[in-house]
Amino acid sequence: MLDALGDPTRRVILETLRTGGPCSVGVLAERVPVSRPAISQHLKVLGAVGLVRHESRGTRNIYRVHQSGLDELRNWLDRFWGDALDAYADHVRRTEEERK
Repeated sequence: MLDALGDPTRRVILETLRTGGPCSVGVLAERVPVSRPAISQHLKVLGAVGLVRHESRGTRNIYRVHQSGLDELRNWLDRFWGDALDAYADHVRRTEEERK
């Protein structure tokens, strides 16, 4: 997921879907300054990692943010930062004890 979100265009697409709601590739191409084929490729990557889902409506696919994918990413980030902050707090405690 982090690799997929490393691309700024994919972040913009995800944010556009998050704030603007479900839409087609054509609508995304109007909102994001990238060609339709490029949008489709970015959506394919976002879909492969579970951040975006689509449903077929006639000849169009409607894309939306996949909430459980975002929840999984959020949980990982919460654990990551929790561990980092715990390690920092331990370092501060050890440093204070060494000074005494």
